[in-house]
Amino acid sequence: MNAPASPSPVPSPIKGEGQLALLSVLDASVVFTARKGLFAAARVRALDGVSLHLDKGESLSVVGESGSGKTTLARVVLGLQRPAQGQVAYEGKDIGRASEGQLKEFRRRAQGIFQDPFSSLDPYMTVGQIVEEPLVIHHVGSPAQRVDKVRQALEEVRLTPVSEIAPKFTHQLSGGQRQRVAIARALVLEPELIVADEPVSMVDASSRAEILYLMRELQERHGTAFLYITHDIATAYHFSQRIAVMYLGRIVETGPTRQVIGNPLHPYTQALLQAVPEPDPANRFRRRGMLAGEPPSPANPPAGCRFHPRCPYAFEGCDRDDPHLLEVTQGQEAACRLWKGLTAGARLTERAPGSAGEGDDRKPPS
Repeated sequence: MNAPASPSPVPSPIKGEGQLALLSVLDASVVFTARKGLFAAARVRALDGVSLHLDKGESLSVVGESGSGKTTLARVVLGLQRPAQGQVAYEGKDIGRASEGQLKEFRRRAQGIFQDPFSSLDPYMTVGQIVEEPLVIHHVGSPAQRVDKVRQALEEVRLTPVSEIAPKFTHQLSGGQRQRVAIARALVLEPELIVADEPVSMVDASSRAEILYLMRELQERHGTAFLYITHDIATAYHFSQRIAVMYLGRIVETGPTRQVIGNPLHPYTQALLQAVPEPDPANRFRRRGMLAGEPPSPANPPAGCRFHPRCPYAFEGCDRDDPHLLEVTQGQEAACRLWKGLTAGARLTERAPGSAGEGDDRKPPS
């Protein structure tokens, strides 16, 4: 597809009195070509018709298993991957077809925090140089002003005393400290949007809560919008205002975080919640339930609802009808025939994955 010379305005979800959303992803799809044997190749749809929006100062979590397309979505939002179809709009302008010069200006306003603090930071640069680098690239301030901005950023992420931390190299830091350096680097340009892709998955457990609380504190202090990518629905509950649940390249449920977690409408969302460990009286962890089976290959997704081979509530037609997001309760949407079927008086039953047919009038998960 030939890219136009400049980003074009696109429709953007509106919130409030005529205010454009800060970020809008509209029906975005990403297709990769993967080798399949010596001569054959397979087309993998990492994203398939994903739409979401994020308002200024808002936090949105994207949750799903490995391979659901979360990181691809993060790359698309940051302009690191162009969508094969659909659009990514920032304040109404399509950045998916922007030139490199236009993307540079966009990236001053949108920054990323990546999963691996050991590979995302240059081992040959000091902490001070790593945090200063975005300022140098974007020609922000004089050398003295940049030093002051670096000091402020390191203090905000609680890497003090700055005089001792700034001259260090990353191999002299712990995993949690390295991720704080990555947060300081993202913060130093004072962006309007930060995309955090699994920012706590590779740091030790004692540092995870501290980093999440730190990011939430920074978001509230600066009014920065956060797109938080995670496989851990428990951390999404504590961090974000809204949540989008992804499965095999698609969003299957979205809505206010407390509403979705308190009353999950999609069987996949409920399965994710049941898989969260709970401490038992013997001071051990147990799981309330486990999701059966493995996610299908995105190179060969099942027909109909993509979740139906693993769904305990699948019924006749789920293997043929591909559901779209439907607003079930105010502000909460789910892509599931369960709810469409209820309004039509369908008979629903819990079943073992892999079986088919109708049964008794068992209600959907609540």
